[in-house]
Amino acid sequence: MKRPAAPRPNLGLRTRLLLAFALLCVVTAAAVAGAAYVQARNAILERAQDAAVQTVRSRLQALFPLRNPAPGPAELAEIAHTVSDGNDDAVAFYHETRSSAAPGPPCLRPGVPCLPSGVPCPSSGRPCRPGLDPETIPKELRRKVAGGDMAWQRVVWPDGPHLIIGTPMLIVEGDRPARASGIEVYVAHSLAPEQRSIDRLAAFAWLTGGASLAFAVVLAMLATRGVLGPVRELGRAARLLGQGELRTRIAVRGSDELADVARTFNDTAAELERHVEQLREMEADARRFVADVSHELRTPLAALAAVADVLDEEAARLPEPAGRAARLVSQETLNLTGLVNDLIEISRFDSGVAALALNEVDVAELVRATLRARGWPEQVHTELPPAVTARLDPRRVDVILANLVGNALRHGEPPVSVRLSADPHWIALEVRDHGPGLGEAVLPHVFDRFYKASAARARSEGSGLGLAIARENARLHRGDLTVANAPDGGAVFTLRLPRRAHDPDGGPE
Repeated sequence: MKRPAAPRPNLGLRTRLLLAFALLCVVTAAAVAGAAYVQARNAILERAQDAAVQTVRSRLQALFPLRNPAPGPAELAEIAHTVSDGNDDAVAFYHETRSSAAPGPPCLRPGVPCLPSGVPCPSSGRPCRPGLDPETIPKELRRKVAGGDMAWQRVVWPDGPHLIIGTPMLIVEGDRPARASGIEVYVAHSLAPEQRSIDRLAAFAWLTGGASLAFAVVLAMLATRGVLGPVRELGRAARLLGQGELRTRIAVRGSDELADVARTFNDTAAELERHVEQLREMEADARRFVADVSHELRTPLAALAAVADVLDEEAARLPEPAGRAARLVSQETLNLTGLVNDLIEISRFDSGVAALALNEVDVAELVRATLRARGWPEQVHTELPPAVTARLDPRRVDVILANLVGNALRHGEPPVSVRLSADPHWIALEVRDHGPGLGEAVLPHVFDRFYKASAARARSEGSGLGLAIARENARLHRGDLTVANAPDGGAVFTLRLPRRAHDPDGGPE
């Protein structure tokens, strides 16, 4: 089974802006500081290298002319000492012969055992390293010097970076071309002062980068405050507008894009308020029209109902076409009377004048009375525990039950059942049939006014207001009416009512 992907962290706009500013600053500072560091480092090392090479050249000039073209160890040591001037480590070679002792502290001389790595030399205070010998001089450097060229190379030893300078000593005789004498001199010049300068430069670069990052964070906070302030205000205004506060407006500051958004929001809110007011006025007019027409129809309907009763009684003695017409007029008069009564009831809910007439009732007995009044006791199975009482409006609960049971009998399939359950605070009445149930597209609209079409049930013969009135009566009790399909088929309507209902004005009856 595939595991659901972990939710991505939700970073706010402020956090994203701060991270973007910080990242931009870090990248810029690193690029600038890195480029400056590399250029300065190379310049420092090149200047130190050129100065060291020039110094070695000037010291070598003091050795000419050579007294002995084939010097021994002592003479090679004198050459090395002259070239090093006592400050640098130096060694001289003549074929297989080398200088007898290199100048400098004992722990830096060839042949003297080194102390463990990192332990300072007792005489110099610097970390121990091997002296110049064939093993420590780079082979490529020796190859170039043996070929008659002066060369140098940077190396890193335990006590720090060094510049190894190698140079051959040439024999110059009058106008004859210079030729190699076979003497090679190598000098190890410490680059520790330059390395300290480079380290200070790196520290300064890090310090500059940190200061730039702090400045970028401060700048980002100021920028986000200027951007997020109007955004928060826009969000707050949008929430208020969504909650029905149509007079909500935003203060317009400046002439930038955010000000354009604020002006657009204000224009949209004003237009929405105007349209909503128009719709409210139209709805109020429509409700007033329905209420007025319904009330006006009651008087002529009463007369029609009386005439319809007479026609209904005489229908059996009339010829067949006339009798069928008389029965049709009687039935449609009853349907019209029911529709007008439903419209009047709906208009009371819409105008807020519907009120409860609360009484302490036995709920089971109220259900039985509803079924008896309509001749349904034999058609409906009941589960009604005794001694369940509640403070309700019996007439309105009777209307709810009549609508639910009537719908189940007309549109569902038997058996139809009514089940009562209760707890200390609520009662629940379930009305269920065993028909095909309600389609998924129908369920959200069952309680809509005048909604009657359904692919799963036969076309309703009523006004389409019965279930809407039932739910309004339930809500008037501070309860609710819901519908769902049972797992084994059929629709289940559930009426939940508080056992101690209160008037809509807030006080108990």
